[in-house]
Amino acid sequence: MAHLLPFHTAILDTVCGHETNDLLVIGRGLGLRRLVCTLLKIYDDPRRLILLVNATPEEEAAIGDELGIMGCRRPGLRVITYETPTKERQATFCSATKLLYEQGGLLSVTSRILVVDMLKNDISTALISGMVVLHAERVTALALEAFIVRLYREKNKDGFLKAFTDQPEHITSGLSPLKNVMKELQLRRVHIHPRFQEDVQQSLQEHRADVVEIGQPMTESMTTIHGAILHCMNATLADLKRSNTSLDLDELTIDNAYFRRFEVIVRKQLDPVWHKVGPRTKQLVKDLATLRHLLGYLLTYDAFQFHAYCETLIAAESTSASGRTKQNHSAWMMTDSANIIFTLAKARCYTVEKTQSKAKTVIDLADDEDAWEALDAMEGNVKTPKRPPWLPQEVTPICEELPKWTSLSEILLEIEEEIQRTETMKPSKRPLGNNTVLIMTNSARAGSLITEFLSALDNDAPDGQKGHSLMLRKLRLYLWWKKQLKDGKDNVPFLPPSEVRDLPDDGTDQISEALKRKDKMRAERDKSRRRVRGGTPVQPARKDRDVSVAPKEEEPADFSRFIFSLSNPGDDAIPLSEITLDDLDSIQFMEQFDTSYGLLTPSESVIVRVYSDDSDDLLLAQLKPRFLIMYEPNMDFVRRIEVYRSTHPGYGIRVYHMVYSDSCEEHKYLAGVRKEKDSFEALIKEKATMVLTIQEERREDPGDAIIKTISTRIAGGRRELSTEASQVVVDMREFRSTLPSLLHAGHLLVIPATLTVGDYIITPEMCVERKSLSDLVSSFNSGRLYTQCELMSAHYKYPILLVEFEEDKAFSLDILTDARSFAKPVGKYPKKNTKEVREGEFSPTIQSKLVLLTLSFPRLKIIWSASPYATAEIFRDLKRNNREPDPAKAIAVGAEEDPEQGGGINAAAEDLLRCLPGITTKNVRFVGSQVKSVREFAEMELAGVQKILGNDPGKACWEFMHRGDRKSN
Repeated sequence: MAHLLPFHTAILDTVCGHETNDLLVIGRGLGLRRLVCTLLKIYDDPRRLILLVNATPEEEAAIGDELGIMGCRRPGLRVITYETPTKERQATFCSATKLLYEQGGLLSVTSRILVVDMLKNDISTALISGMVVLHAERVTALALEAFIVRLYREKNKDGFLKAFTDQPEHITSGLSPLKNVMKELQLRRVHIHPRFQEDVQQSLQEHRADVVEIGQPMTESMTTIHGAILHCMNATLADLKRSNTSLDLDELTIDNAYFRRFEVIVRKQLDPVWHKVGPRTKQLVKDLATLRHLLGYLLTYDAFQFHAYCETLIAAESTSASGRTKQNHSAWMMTDSANIIFTLAKARCYTVEKTQSKAKTVIDLADDEDAWEALDAMEGNVKTPKRPPWLPQEVTPICEELPKWTSLSEILLEIEEEIQRTETMKPSKRPLGNNTVLIMTNSARAGSLITEFLSALDNDAPDGQKGHSLMLRKLRLYLWWKKQLKDGKDNVPFLPPSEVRDLPDDGTDQISEALKRKDKMRAERDKSRRRVRGGTPVQPARKDRDVSVAPKEEEPADFSRFIFSLSNPGDDAIPLSEITLDDLDSIQFMEQFDTSYGLLTPSESVIVRVYSDDSDDLLLAQLKPRFLIMYEPNMDFVRRIEVYRSTHPGYGIRVYHMVYSDSCEEHKYLAGVRKEKDSFEALIKEKATMVLTIQEERREDPGDAIIKTISTRIAGGRRELSTEASQVVVDMREFRSTLPSLLHAGHLLVIPATLTVGDYIITPEMCVERKSLSDLVSSFNSGRLYTQCELMSAHYKYPILLVEFEEDKAFSLDILTDARSFAKPVGKYPKKNTKEVREGEFSPTIQSKLVLLTLSFPRLKIIWSASPYATAEIFRDLKRNNREPDPAKAIAVGAEEDPEQGGGINAAAEDLLRCLPGITTKNVRFVGSQVKSVREFAEMELAGVQKILGNDPGKACWEFMHRGDRKSN
């Protein structure tokens, strides 16, 4: 683990106290994970229980590894997830008499599990010494983390709480956003450390990296396309603002359109009136997302990928996703700018000319061929490559390469010269670090494209043609793809058969002498080997290579050959599958093994990686590269380099920062820096004027503790005395929602349980099944809602269906017109071939289905709730003048004979079983009692499944698990 910088030490001295509760807001890339790991190491003590909350699985693994490097290994950071059963969570690693929580140490728990364990008293809140909360910017009044802090502070006033975040942009929206976060976390101290703080600047300016900034201009065609896309985005934004003048759309600017969060901003503004806006406005919102993607693909895709994407946009403009004719067309597609985009996208790949018969001039230069070649070499003339025979005569290949490819090849040559120069120096004067070249990109697609370019790099080619062989291969791939589409073949993948990929791209159809010798040697080896199954010898390699486009093969065989071609180390290498024991002693094998399969020295290796989170700090510390190429700009990684250089002062590093000049890439980078700076300034100003909130302790009136209900139905109006707390029994699966947290905030006792019938039991006679709009649609389509209502009507006097809307969306069923459901019908006879609704036929709406549901169950009550807050108020009103529910009886309702059958059930496995045909709410518990796991149930024979479910349901379930929707032949 690298040493801490002075500003790291100052931050730890401020926040590591056990008696203080702090919120730390720090700039991205300044070592937040390093601070968290160091803090956890300080707190690591078996006598203390420290909980890590709101960490992703990747962060848990990375923090655990770094703590292991720092020496925290016994037991280190233990992780509790939904995959850990309850019995194992309560067991110990050393003693069977203590609970896992009572062992102390560092524990990382998912929020949902921790809430349930705290409510069920599986963990004693008084034993918690402190909590470390990550991603504090996500904590809102509806978040589970706010629920956890509330439960924590109810019974533990002495434990500390430390919250961390490196996303200041997410704490700047709304009224007093910093105050709201601190209120939900019940904190009173906040520490803000941006990059421009004085302590941070002094720590990072002492040792600076050698940075080479490369402003790569775009090609003329790319510049024109770039300007046309920006023109379309401006026109679309202006049209969107004109269509919705009543909304505040000031944040809809081009600078914000560069970021992924832009779609969230647009939908957040339009969600309250989304059901009222016309189809034109909805199409404009989709067009903004399409144009943003198109702008990014221009700089990251090669010319053929970009042209193929443009063709898919043109095809999607005429046909909708359902295959019908599209009604609402994109306005930007009809503009002159769109014509420029699509025309130049094709011109970057190839041009098509009319073929004209011309007489060929024959010049006999056979005698002077050597002289002409020598003259061309002296003058530096490049010999024009032969025209590939597979290329149509009317097609002229352009194959425009990305401009960064040329700069990348020049950088690699410069690095190679620098490595050779340092090798001639004395060992004592050589700079520390590895000669490994590290290339960083924004996406895996860009990294894959760079890898392909480097494998086909030709340093002797002129600028702009370094990867000409790669582009020719992509051109052939594109022509094959177009031919398959023209022939009417559906679902054509963007990859040719192996015969097409293996063809030479040098323009000749002849096999080289080396390949002929290789095929001959392989044939001789095959003859001397044992026969394969079937009694026939292995067929020798095919010598005649057909240059025509081969027909499409079966997908599995084609895919396997495609994967093999990707993993083929080289044309002259011996495949590992063909190596025998006799080959191990051959001279050819010894010569080729190190070249094809041996280890590479650091000076010969180039590593391409994608920008990640704080794990990049560990990557730099492990590789210690002397040369780093930032193929695409990234503000976070620039700071990680600064921190790495300051913590490793003896190691030199040269950074090549590549960016397209006057492009959206440069504008996005500068806009991100400016946006973070403005966010920090807003937080600093709010901190200076913020009024701290005094947390109110939850106290109940002593009289209310005794008199819970006042019933006017009792003669004389006397009061009914009850010592039970006002409580609600909540199903375990409902803790994915925000309603349990709001019920607890409304002074109701929330009791988690595994319920068979209903989601919420609010009184002994009242059961509530809560449905969001999307869940309501999927439940109707799958038939699950009918079964749930049937069970509620059979076991409770007042069955209630509560339809809950989202707070920031319209309180109307009209928003369901855009909703889609991908639920699979699970009825007894599911339809496998559903035809489209013809004109004149009736398509049932959600209203008609609700009417049929109420006719089927007359006692069913339907309650509409505008938001989770309104649901909490409705529950309090329904509980008034009624008795409290009994959790034991609620669990026993609907269970098969055993009242305790609902306890200890894996909710995730039960949800999976419910989705299978033939399994309903009535028999899902019986199925769980007959098998130990879902894997065992899936591996059972047909007879075993039919024994559990019956003949017809068992056959339907078994066929679905083994065949899916495919018809048996």
